Amino acid sequence: MLARCSAQEITAAQQTLWDLMADSYQNPLWAAAYVVNGGCSDDSFDCFRGWLIARGRTTFERVLADPDTLAELSHVRTAAAEGTDLDCEDILSIAWNAHKKATGQELPADAFTIRYPDLNPAWDFNFDDREEMARRLPALTALYSY
Repeated sequence: MLARCSAQEITAAQQTLWDLMADSYQNPLWAAAYVVNGGCSDDSFDCFRGWLIARGRTTFERVLADPDTLAELSHVRTAAAEGTDLDCEDILSIAWNAHKKATGQELPADAFTIRYPDLNPAWDFNFDDREEMARRLPALTALYSY
């Protein structure tokens, strides 16, 4: 569907995606992704946030406000039961692919900006600290027997 849009609309969609990626660049969410996926590197956190963005605005905003609410989502409960990771790397290249399909050209590298905020120092602790994680994310750590 995105490939049927104009090049300008595709570029705007890319900027929107990276704005959402920046908005979700938060330690509490990273900690939640660490629990859910059994660890979480920088790249894995990008893919996890791609998964979260793909869930839609309501879920995205709810989880950003309180990452522990991930434990209430059916997708997360199923993933916990099946032992699967939550990620969606494909969403990260959706505008690139759409632009290439629509125009035959790569999306210009300067077509968007990424503005990652500073991480919250109050959440700067070792995510392997099970006691601290259980205190901060009780529902998720219980769901994952973390």
